[in-house]
Amino acid sequence: MTTTKKEYDVDLCVIGGGSAGLSMTAGAAMLGRNVLLFEGAEMGGDCLNHGCVPSKAILKAGKIAQAQRSGEKFGITPVDPQVDWEAVKAHVKGVIETIAPVDSVERFEGLGATVITEYGRFVDANTVESDTTRVRAKRFVISVGSRASAPPIPGLDKVDYATNENIFSLETFPSHLVVIGAGPIGLEMGQTFRRLGADVTIVDIAAPLGRNEPEHSKVLVEAMSEEGVTFYTPAMTKEIRQNKSGVEVELEDGTVIKGSHLLVAAGRSPAVDGLGLEAAGITYDRRGIDTDDNLRTSNKKVYAAGDVAKGRGGLTHVAGFHAGQLFKNFFLLPQGLNKGFSTAVTDRMPAVVYTEPELANIGMSEKQAREKYGDAIQVAEFHFDENDRSIAERSIKGGVKIIIGKKGKILGGSIVGDHAGEMIHMISVAMTGKMKVSQLAQIISPYPTRSEAVKRACSSLYTESLFGEKSKVRTAAKFWAKFQ
Repeated sequence: MTTTKKEYDVDLCVIGGGSAGLSMTAGAAMLGRNVLLFEGAEMGGDCLNHGCVPSKAILKAGKIAQAQRSGEKFGITPVDPQVDWEAVKAHVKGVIETIAPVDSVERFEGLGATVITEYGRFVDANTVESDTTRVRAKRFVISVGSRASAPPIPGLDKVDYATNENIFSLETFPSHLVVIGAGPIGLEMGQTFRRLGADVTIVDIAAPLGRNEPEHSKVLVEAMSEEGVTFYTPAMTKEIRQNKSGVEVELEDGTVIKGSHLLVAAGRSPAVDGLGLEAAGITYDRRGIDTDDNLRTSNKKVYAAGDVAKGRGGLTHVAGFHAGQLFKNFFLLPQGLNKGFSTAVTDRMPAVVYTEPELANIGMSEKQAREKYGDAIQVAEFHFDENDRSIAERSIKGGVKIIIGKKGKILGGSIVGDHAGEMIHMISVAMTGKMKVSQLAQIISPYPTRSEAVKRACSSLYTESLFGEKSKVRTAAKFWAKFQ
C-alpha cells in the first residue's frame, strides 16, 4: 500500500537539529520565513545529548570529588569522597533535561517552524523526503553533525566499547577505564573518571594535543599524571581483545593493558551516510561535504554547516558561527542590513579543553606563525606563578602566551591554567576588534584577577624598551631628572 506523502514548498529546509540547524531554524522562523526542520534523532544534537552538556556536567562532579581530596594545602583535612555513580548519572541527566526545552520540538513549532521528527534525505537536486514528508525549498542547509569514529585497530570491532554517546550512562562504574585517544574528549573523560575513583590509562598513536603549544600541553599532561592517570602516548596499539573481566589492549612493544571498560575517543566522522547526496549532485567524501568559503556545496541551492562541512567544523560554537554567517547571507543582505558577503573563514576561532587545568587557544600557534612569517613575530608570555590571585588560590600551574605579528597585530594565543576557557575571551575580543597588542596592554584589570595575566603578558613586550639599560626612555628620564 502506497502512502501519500505530505508536501511542502518552503523558503528554507534544514536537515539536522543540532547547534547550526536549530540556530538557522529559529532565526528564519522569527523573521517570519517559511522554514521546515528534519530531525530523526534527538533535538539539540550531539552537544546537548552526548557532548558538551553532559561532559561538562560530569566534569563538575569530578571537580567536586577532587576538591575533597585537596584541602590540606588550605588547612582543611582532606577526605576520600564517596561517589554514588547512579546519583552522578542522575545529575548529568537532570542537566540535560533542564536545557532540553530550549531545543524542543514544541519551542520551535511555537516560533512558527515546521518540525518533522524523521530523517530527511535528498531524492533529487531540489527535493528532500522522509517517510511521511516531501519538501521543496528555495534553500537547503545540511547540519547533521558528526559521530564518534572507530580507528582501524585489530579486534576493536569484536569488543564492547563506549563512546561519548554512552559513557555518561554506563550501567556499572569502571574499575579501570582504558581510553583510546588523547584528544579533548579522551583527556576530559580520563581525568574525570580518575577523579570519580577509577584507574585510568590513556593510549594514543600520537602525543596528546599535538596542535597546541607543546609547553602548554605538557603542563596539562603532567597535572593529570600527578592525579594518577597513566599515559601511553605516543604508542601503537597492536590488538584489542575481550576477556572475562573486560578488555585487553596490547601495544606493539608487548605491553598489555587490562581494563574493565574501554572508551574510544579517537576522533569524529561527519554523518554523511543516508542523506542521498549523490541524488542531489553534492560532492562529498568520508571527511565531509565540500563547500566554498560561504558554505555553499556543489549544488547551488544547498549549504552545509557545522561538523559535516569538510575541514570547517568540529566545535559547537563553530556550528553556531556558521549558522550566523548563513543567516546574514540568506536574510539580511538582500535587505541591506549587512555590509559585504559573510564567509565561514576566520582566524580567530577559540577552542578549550575543559580539564583541570584548562587549556585554551585561539588563532595561530607559535609554530604556525613562524612557518608563515619567520622571525617577523614576537611572543609575549606571563606565568601564573607570578600572578597574585593564582598564588593566593595555590593554583600556579601554567600561563599565558600571545603571538604577535607586524605592527602589533595579535595572531593567536594560548592559555593553560584554571579558568583558561574564560580568559581566552579577552584575546578573542581583541582579535575581533582588531586591537593591537599595545592596546591590550593598556586595559585596566581589577586586582587581583587571573585574567590580569593577559595584560601582563602584553606589557612584557615593552619591559626592556622602557626599563632596560639601553632604553632611550630610561636615558631621557635620567636627563630630565637633572632639571627637576
